Amino acid sequence: MPQQHQKELGKQLWNIANSLRGSMYVNDFRDYILGFVFYKYLSDKLTIFAEQLLSEDEVIFSRIDEATEQGQEYLKVVKEESLDKLGYFLKPSELFQVIAERGASNKFILDDLTNVLNHIEQSTLDAGSADNFNGLFDELDLTSNKFGTTADARNKLISKVLGSLHKVNFQFESSEIGIQGDAFEYLINMFAITTGKKSLEVYTPQMISRLLARLITLDNSNISSVYDPACGSGSLLLSVAKEVKDPDLKIYGQKKNLKTYNQARMNMLMHGIDYANFDIKNGNTIEKPAHINHRFSAVVAVPPFSTSWSGSPAFKSDPRFMDYEKLAPSSKADFAFML
Repeated sequence: MPQQHQKELGKQLWNIANSLRGSMYVNDFRDYILGFVFYKYLSDKLTIFAEQLLSEDEVIFSRIDEATEQGQEYLKVVKEESLDKLGYFLKPSELFQVIAERGASNKFILDDLTNVLNHIEQSTLDAGSADNFNGLFDELDLTSNKFGTTADARNKLISKVLGSLHKVNFQFESSEIGIQGDAFEYLINMFAITTGKKSLEVYTPQMISRLLARLITLDNSNISSVYDPACGSGSLLLSVAKEVKDPDLKIYGQKKNLKTYNQARMNMLMHGIDYANFDIKNGNTIEKPAHINHRFSAVVAVPPFSTSWSGSPAFKSDPRFMDYEKLAPSSKADFAFML
């Protein structure tokens, strides 16, 4: 049942994305639909968490009056607990369903939606999750003409997207942990298939990720950390996590492309990986490796073969390359990457 639900949820999300993007280039719409799906996930997860927390007082989180003193007391408790356990916080007025319903009522929601997405990031500033949420929604420019040449046109299309996603049931039953993340990954995969060679990013097929994950974990029960120097959207790292089945597994990765880097962090959170257990960095792994002083139980990668790099002579003194007489050519960093 969980696997069937994952397939149905993934297809449902893809149908929404495919039917609503209109004439927009698929790579552009991808960033928005993934961001909105992630926002819905955070909102739904927080709602369930808050209502369980307030169940003894028979308080429904979404109905808390933020203008009252009692309402503020409840929100203070929820915020403190959610920042600790989930890593972020949303007020009842900022929940996905509230913004989506306002859009469905023909209200102008673009400013409010922008503020909400900013507030999600701002809520993490004093929490240990700040690095994992920093700049996560930067690619979602709601003033872009890609959604329409006027503010009203953009508001209409974005309201339609949120309205369609609002009807999707993510289902957070304990028996279906990870369903939302797998559906999110299905969506990433479908975008990769659709863009094909037009995209500079290559998505590793899940069958390849599963094979590599099983090989790396075969007869190896001592994996406490895993690293991918070219992690993409994180599918290979997540495949290893599924094989290891250790909730405390530490996950590390790096990705040069900013959009894919954001997808990787979203992917981790949507798969239920604790914000304290993953560290994904943005940057060029060969030129500026972010985890150079770390050691890992396992390292996995599908290297970006035929990629270029600076090939600067300064790298001859780099500990990674200094034992070799030559550097990889700037037009082909394959050897440098493997080292």
